[in-house]
Amino acid sequence: MGRVSYDFTGETVLVTGASRGIGHAVARGFAQAGAEVTILSSGAGIHAAAEGIASETGRPCRAIECDITDGKVVKSALAELGHIDVLVNNAGLERITPLLDPDDAVEAAFRRITDINTNGTFLVTRHAAPKMRAGGRIILTASIWSRVAVPEFSAYVASKHANLGFTRAMAKELGPRGIRVNAVCPGWVKTEAAMLSLKNMSQRTGRSEDDLLAEIVGAQVLPGLLVPDDMAPLYLFLASEGARDITGQALMLDRGEVMA
Repeated sequence: MGRVSYDFTGETVLVTGASRGIGHAVARGFAQAGAEVTILSSGAGIHAAAEGIASETGRPCRAIECDITDGKVVKSALAELGHIDVLVNNAGLERITPLLDPDDAVEAAFRRITDINTNGTFLVTRHAAPKMRAGGRIILTASIWSRVAVPEFSAYVASKHANLGFTRAMAKELGPRGIRVNAVCPGWVKTEAAMLSLKNMSQRTGRSEDDLLAEIVGAQVLPGLLVPDDMAPLYLFLASEGARDITGQALMLDRGEVMA
């Protein structure tokens, strides 16, 4: 977590897509900072993840199993919660969707990715925002691919561009209520999803995963591959009083790969 410390004692935090990867690291970071954390995911593994966070931090962590693409299910799941101080919209799906691949599975994957990354983010925010008071904070996990594009990931790239538009629109809509909305744009992070994408890229290009990874890391100004724990401090900062005047922004966290 680095040298900077935060105190979120007494604050309630909801993190989606927190069974592993970035979401899990962010949820653990908020718990370590004293927050009352609830984590949400569509998979049953969310319960074990909550138990792990509670065991590691000594703080209670609540788990909700929920498909965020179903508005009625989201509304019912969030009805269990009281007020929310911080919402982290981290749930997302990253898959390759080659435009010229004739397999019908590509179309199914495109719809599923946009349904989770775009519609799901909207639905969670729609039902969480009424539970937020003045001073509430919403943070989205976007991507450096919300600023640039790569071939064969059109669904993921498009959905992450949409996340930035959503961030800006919601910052303007919720600002009069005293709620701030920002996005974090991670670069390549060593997560299960990113490593699967690397494997798929290797298979389609015929290049080794090591060669591709060396090229990716070589595009960064600062060396080394990010890991989920590297991400958490920025989310905590954006939720802190230190960021009280920041809203509608997308902050890059990519070791200098994309400067925008």
